[in-house]
Amino acid sequence: MSRTAESDLGSAFDLSGERVLITGGGTGLGFGMARCFLAAGAAVVVAGRREPVLREAARRLGDRADYRVYDVTAAAQAQQFISSLEEELGPVTILVNNAGIHHRKSLEETGIEEFRLVWDTHVLGGLALSRAAAPGMKDAGRGSILFMASMASYFGIAYTTAYSAAKTGLLGVVRVLSSELAPAGIRVNAIAPGWIDAGMGRAPDPERRKQIIARTPLGRYGEAEDVGWAAVYLCSPAARFVTGICLPVDGGVSSAF
Repeated sequence: MSRTAESDLGSAFDLSGERVLITGGGTGLGFGMARCFLAAGAAVVVAGRREPVLREAARRLGDRADYRVYDVTAAAQAQQFISSLEEELGPVTILVNNAGIHHRKSLEETGIEEFRLVWDTHVLGGLALSRAAAPGMKDAGRGSILFMASMASYFGIAYTTAYSAAKTGLLGVVRVLSSELAPAGIRVNAIAPGWIDAGMGRAPDPERRKQIIARTPLGRYGEAEDVGWAAVYLCSPAARFVTGICLPVDGGVSSAF
């Protein structure tokens, strides 16, 4: 191991000096990721639609956390939102496009407006924020953009047409943006969570929980921090040669028979 590599070991996961924007950051996976980014030294801004929830989340997260009210479906406002945020706090160097909604209906029961809402939330909203944040990352000479994919990006899960279409579309977004932004030092990746005991992944039905655990090789639900530490890795210097990938954090579900 080179002397340079040895000196890098202590800072490989250090995110001091980075500012992270997490959409849907007030609860569930977003809140768990915020905790992990803060533990790695970053400053964090959680964004979402419900100010009371965000305010309480920021209070619980501590001094290096802040919040902003923002609806990701208002894609036309993304540039104004990012510009205002950067004027107040400085450039966003890590963007986590986490905000999402679940949608479980058959193809025939899903209306066009429902398709559009799911797509706008998961895909267009993240694209708009990425487009707005990229110039600041380029000026900073570094940046990381992270999208939340899903097991539905890979498996044919019945009654999730709108959701699966959006989550699968994100895999293409990651591939294209990683190629386009790499020359500017911006890396683009995704995480595909499995069954996580937080937010949309939580199953309240005990029988359903048993079924899920039985299908998970590691034999348990994941926790929000399991996704959070994966996010820290992908956005840290430890992953400086990693871009364009989707990392499953699923307890082995996607590799099991």
